[in-house]
Amino acid sequence: MKLSVGLKVANSLSLTPQLQQAIKLLQLSSLELEQEIQSQLDSNPLLEKIEEEYGEAKKEEVDPTLQDQMQQDTIPDDLPVDTDWDDVYTHQSTAMATPEFEEREDNRTSTDSLEEHLLWQINLLHLSDVEKVVAHCIVDALDERGYLDCELEEILASAQHMLQQADVVEELELDEVVVVLKYIQRLDPLGSASRNLVECLAIQLEQYQQNATLKQQAKMLLQNAELLLTNDINKLMRKTQLDLDQLKQAMALLKSFDPAPGARFQEQEQDYQTPDVILQKKNERWHVFLNPDVLPKLRVNSFYAGMIKRADQSADNQYLKTQMLEAKNFIKSIDERHKTLLKVATCIVEHQREFFEIGAEGMKPLVLRDVADEVELHESTVSRVTTNKYILTPNGLFELKYFFSSHVGTATGGECSSTAIRAMIKKLIAAENQKKPLSDNAIAKLLQDEGIDVARRTVAKYRESLNIPSSSDRKVLL
Repeated sequence: MKLSVGLKVANSLSLTPQLQQAIKLLQLSSLELEQEIQSQLDSNPLLEKIEEEYGEAKKEEVDPTLQDQMQQDTIPDDLPVDTDWDDVYTHQSTAMATPEFEEREDNRTSTDSLEEHLLWQINLLHLSDVEKVVAHCIVDALDERGYLDCELEEILASAQHMLQQADVVEELELDEVVVVLKYIQRLDPLGSASRNLVECLAIQLEQYQQNATLKQQAKMLLQNAELLLTNDINKLMRKTQLDLDQLKQAMALLKSFDPAPGARFQEQEQDYQTPDVILQKKNERWHVFLNPDVLPKLRVNSFYAGMIKRADQSADNQYLKTQMLEAKNFIKSIDERHKTLLKVATCIVEHQREFFEIGAEGMKPLVLRDVADEVELHESTVSRVTTNKYILTPNGLFELKYFFSSHVGTATGGECSSTAIRAMIKKLIAAENQKKPLSDNAIAKLLQDEGIDVARRTVAKYRESLNIPSSSDRKVLL
């Protein structure tokens, strides 16, 4: 092997810290951006936030009479006032009288969990210590719906283990667990700790006392729960010997019960999103602009910037120079982020104008490459700028990613968005005859009549994505 030394010229791409920062800011949501800005403000003394500046207060017109009185050298004994003393102060004659401001208890209540709600009621029952241990094991095994999520044998083993740890020598039997379970199932909410839907409805049906005949008919339906759940009305009528009206009333009674007693105790966390872009229609034209509430107003601190000396090479001066450069780069990256976001959002609105005019059926097929080519950016940049970014429109709040969808060919050689096809399927099913619901084949034929060439399995896939059951499950004979 021969060794040699030579020169070679090559091009390489490297990510500078400024470029890395710009890419990082581009993919942040509005909340994450606010946190990043606060972090920079805390660490960089040369970066400051511009507070809202209020102009001088508007001078109100002064009453000429009052102006003359203000110019007097002496103050009169009686000055005009707006209110009387009695209008403000209410004299209380005795200490026993009702005070002007009453002390009141804080009536605000916090929602307890299902476990806390049941345990509070269990403590009011006349149960032995051993039965309370079993009750705690049952409550611990409930799922978010309030159903018992394990077998009774597991509850027995768990309670027996807890008793052994407490040095309590007593052998539990399965019948004792069943007795405690029945106690819990009749607490509020009724039907808690049920093992399935049929048991939950049956427990609530036991407490129904308004119509004995209707109660008996509903009990017959629960005895044929398999036919009821499969919506096999004809077999159900033959098994129960009920006519159509009786069957309808009994089913209405069962539907009035709560199928998930524990669901209302679950904390419903509201996911609030702040829009990054706002779309408004003015003078028959759509206008896109950034949300001013999330636009950070930053600048370089003039006081510290004035302390920087050009020829000074001290450590303090170099530190100020470095912080000033970082502050300028950060402000520039923020500005570039907003420009890119506005550019991409405007392009999306131009492509999806029909969506904002007529709804989801007007959605056009759109992919990242279409927008990237039009705004002269890379696809990865468009992907970053549309992730976790929201636009507020007259139709609601949407993530920018929502407007990108695949396409299906049409009979005329065009393309139709998958989102628009889902909206058409949902519209067709909403208008169908519930006694004769549309099958997937029938929906595919109706779409073909509209010029959209879509297969039956594609219709089934879109229908399932909308959480719409099949035609046999949607069929209602009542």
